[in-house]
Amino acid sequence: MGIIAKPLGMLLNLIYGFVGSYGISIIIFTIIVKCCLYPLYARQIKSTARMADVQPKVMALQNKYKDDKETLNAKLMELYEKENYNPMSGCLPMLIQMPIIFALFALLRNPILYMGDSTEILLAVHDSFLWIQDLSQPDLWILPLAAGISTFISFSQTQAQSAGTEAGNAPSMKIMKYIFPVMIVYMGRSFPAGLAIYWFVNTLVQILFNFRLNKVRRDIKEGKIKEKVKKNS
Repeated sequence: MGIIAKPLGMLLNLIYGFVGSYGISIIIFTIIVKCCLYPLYARQIKSTARMADVQPKVMALQNKYKDDKETLNAKLMELYEKENYNPMSGCLPMLIQMPIIFALFALLRNPILYMGDSTEILLAVHDSFLWIQDLSQPDLWILPLAAGISTFISFSQTQAQSAGTEAGNAPSMKIMKYIFPVMIVYMGRSFPAGLAIYWFVNTLVQILFNFRLNKVRRDIKEGKIKEKVKKNS
């Protein structure tokens, strides 16, 4: 994680040098990193929209060839080729994001390790911000609850985006919608406040992205409906 966390620490250090507030630096830093990842989120949403179209055909093949795995695999490959769909295309953006997310957690849990151990940085990590007296210490309620609520909203949006797919209809997905936010609240009470600020702002920006990406998804769906109407007319 250090390979990724180190340059992220340099960026956070650079922002702090401009604004002089560790709390505000974390907010700006989070928004910059999140915006850089936007193309990956957009690609993932487009892949999810394609999956929703292909899924009924996949399920039909699974029912038809449920006792013949070899034929099923061959038919699925034919379907993916015909539909010009790569089932791994939705996983790639997530695989790219995960090391960055882990590196961000490593950075904000131990910023001195990746930002430097100068006196200025040592003092910055212990800055006060709004009602928080020390950003290196946990905020027991306000930030964890805010992070949990924003996580629930974001998770609900993601579930809506996946509606109609096998993953979106999975019972585990519906259960995690409630369990994951509770876990975030619980863990947030032990995180440094700086890390909790990152999680809250990160999820808040994700909610805004989801509004935009849902529009992209609707446009794709409406475009396909119009295309079908033209073909049938």
